[in-house]
Amino acid sequence: MNSRMVSILQHLLAADIPVKSEHLAKLIQVTSRTVRSDIRELDEFLAKHGASVQPVRSRGYELKITDDSSFRMLLQQLYMNNEPEDSGSPEYRQLYLIRRLLLAGVYLKLEELADELYVSKSTVQNDFKGVKQTLLAYGLGVDKRPNYGIRLRGDEVRLRLCISEFVVNRSDEERTGIQDAQRIVSPREMTLIRSIILEQIQKLGVSLSDVAFSNLTIHIAIACKRIRDGNRVALLLDEKEEFRAAEEFQAAEQIVALIERELDLSFPEDEVAYIAMHLAGNKWFAEVNGEEMEQGSPEKMLDRGIYELGKEILARIDRDLNLRISRDQELLLGICLHLKPALNRVRYGMSIRNPMLEHVKSNYPLAFEAGVIGAKLIESKLNLLIPETEMGYLAIHVGAAMERQQMDTRPKRCLVVCTSGVGSARLLYYKLRSKFGERLEVVGTTELYNLHQIPLHNIDFVLSTVPIPKPLSVPVIVVQTLLGGGDMHNIEDLINGEKAYSFRYIMEELVFLRQRFTSKEEIITFTGTKCLNSG
Repeated sequence: MNSRMVSILQHLLAADIPVKSEHLAKLIQVTSRTVRSDIRELDEFLAKHGASVQPVRSRGYELKITDDSSFRMLLQQLYMNNEPEDSGSPEYRQLYLIRRLLLAGVYLKLEELADELYVSKSTVQNDFKGVKQTLLAYGLGVDKRPNYGIRLRGDEVRLRLCISEFVVNRSDEERTGIQDAQRIVSPREMTLIRSIILEQIQKLGVSLSDVAFSNLTIHIAIACKRIRDGNRVALLLDEKEEFRAAEEFQAAEQIVALIERELDLSFPEDEVAYIAMHLAGNKWFAEVNGEEMEQGSPEKMLDRGIYELGKEILARIDRDLNLRISRDQELLLGICLHLKPALNRVRYGMSIRNPMLEHVKSNYPLAFEAGVIGAKLIESKLNLLIPETEMGYLAIHVGAAMERQQMDTRPKRCLVVCTSGVGSARLLYYKLRSKFGERLEVVGTTELYNLHQIPLHNIDFVLSTVPIPKPLSVPVIVVQTLLGGGDMHNIEDLINGEKAYSFRYIMEELVFLRQRFTSKEEIITFTGTKCLNSG
């Protein structure tokens, strides 16, 4: 098959209706005559592999599959022979062998594999040393049987994770993992699986990143193929019991029910629990909405154990690296939201790719060191071995906090309120400049009675020699006119972001509950009157 025929086959596979030769010609940028010639050759070729290209009067051409098993094997072979790597390298041959073993499901003879790779049998035997080492890391082995050949041996869950890693997720820039998965199931089935998952996670209020959505879709596609081939996961009883009462299990049941109906498959309970496992390792159920994030505190929104673990991780990083991030509430929330699915992934042995890992290690070495420290703490607390990919994700959160800190290194701006005259105000001004230099910008001084006329939207805090009776929209530090030692310490803490201040965002006297109004005009009149009276 030439590249044009492969392209035609791909378009016919993806189409739900017959495709005209003129349309195919535009897609692959050749003439209609060339397309018709290629289709004739393609039809002759497919006849040996369980399929054909049938003309449909006045509508174009469509693909007919007569032997599903034979045709799937053809698709696998086409993919294998279209890899971008150097086919003469040992690395390529080892990757090829791993993929062939993962997709075959039957015994393969070394002689056949050697013929496929155009190398000697002894070369394949030598390549298998690297193959065995790679598979060992996934808990898989290779069975040898005289006169039959070799095949994979291992737990079904681990085998599926390995398929995800080596068959689907190793995609280049021009091909996504979802597209790779189309040789696990057909394009039509892949589209159905995607739409079912998308509909259900939206209905259940589940938030998934693009990577997590792709990961879940791919693993369900792999599950469909393995069930068709007679291979099913067998989870331990306590693993199933742990999931049966969980919200992930109910979500998985609804997804499975729709897939069973559309694809004519039967998922046993272990398979439902397996999908629930992937949901637990990838999702955040939307228990926290945007308003709660802004107004609430992390300890009220998160699992208590996760919250305490997140706090301890940041405290340990601060102790070891002095990054001053332990009081960063945005970072704490991000770390905690990441930890729950991450810990589930580690507990269930789920692999996850981190395409940014090498970039983080090269460009954010201090942040990566922080990720390592956090991972080591988790290992000591929970007896879980955290892989480097998860360390990288922790480092990304820390790196974002470090970048945010650098953005906040502009001088703090303060307004001085002084009641004892211009001389005292100037003394206070110069003492602050002398002590804090470029870290603090005193934007001006004012008397207390004029304070309400000064806009505070560009002010970080107010420094006052007298208590301010009404709450302000920025922190207030009350100091002595000549600035005592404790005053300097309080100002230093605020400049360094080490002192937390509570803000009064809502004025109780301007909150009106359970009011009865019959029109929008009544509401406007009521609120306008209250605003005038409060001013």
